[in-house]
Amino acid sequence: QVQLVESGGGLVQAGGSLRLSCGTSRSIVSIYDMCWYRQAPGKQRELVATTTRGGSTNYADSVKGRFTISRDNAKNTVYLQMNGLNPDDTAVYYCVVLLGRSPRYWGQGTQVTVSS
Repeated sequence: QVQLVESGGGLVQAGGSLRLSCGTSRSIVSIYDMCWYRQAPGKQRELVATTTRGGSTNYADSVKGRFTISRDNAKNTVYLQMNGLNPDDTAVYYCVVLLGRSPRYWGQGTQVTVSS
């Protein structure tokens, strides 16, 4: 059983920053590709950022240059540093383990709200 626990969400003003953390129950961060999804009310779920076992990263165009995904294998934790937040970034953010290219395990989500 894989458990993912997100933290770090909250309310922030536009232009502010937050860092999300995703702790895992097992030493899976070093084994699997991992990513962050987000879902805003009334909108489709969006893949925000991905980090692979090999260390490469990919970002949605909407967050490039503002968000940074990273991992700490020793701490079994994945991070999402979010800078320059705007109201369009308001959503529930989910940490996800990928098997191949498919989302396999999901965290419970953490709410990020950006006020204008």
